[in-house]
Amino acid sequence: MNILAIECTHEALSAAVLSAEMVSEAASADWKKAAESLVPLVEQVMAASALDRTALDAVAISSGPGSFTALRIGMSVAKGIAYGLGIPLVPVPTMPAMAASLRATAGMVMAVIPARKGEYYYAAYRSEDLSSGVWHDEVLRGSAADVVAATAVAHGGEMVVVGRKLTELMPLIAGSHAEYREADDFSARSLFSAAERLFADSDAGGLGGIVPDYRQAFTPNVGSKVRT
Repeated sequence: MNILAIECTHEALSAAVLSAEMVSEAASADWKKAAESLVPLVEQVMAASALDRTALDAVAISSGPGSFTALRIGMSVAKGIAYGLGIPLVPVPTMPAMAASLRATAGMVMAVIPARKGEYYYAAYRSEDLSSGVWHDEVLRGSAADVVAATAVAHGGEMVVVGRKLTELMPLIAGSHAEYREADDFSARSLFSAAERLFADSDAGGLGGIVPDYRQAFTPNVGSKVRT
């Protein structure tokens, strides 16, 4: 399969192309400027892959949770490409994809992504489930203390917490029985395995029903918008 993948949910921005079992990838440090950076990044990686865009079979997108703004931008770009080429858009849940990027062979992996200030999304997976692609859909949201308390689900086994720049959590996790690792290996290329599995259920005509997995909503508050 030939797949273009996009990952820009939080703190990083990358695009990758899988073609003939070869992967080309490009990354940008301008995550907060995703609106200006993402399309040039896609063009860069398509050029590097030497694959004509009409040869793409699908577009994969890291669907969240994550930053409201980044999710909207990433999904809009991915939908535009898929619509223009008449190919399926395959949403890949961010939490298990991040957890699977560690390639752990035993124990449990907990993926953690910042939500609003002082809160986090978190979800724990058994390593064997991540390897087989059998993922649950339970994503929790809570404080740093809630995340640390949740590491106890390992029941004495190994628990690895993976995330990006979780400076508030690092010292708390260090004092628990879990180990913290930066999600250095989580990028657009991390979506390919799941995208290939999910492709069979995708539909090029179903773009309208694909939306970012925000896991929270905006509500009006005195003329402004706040997360709830």
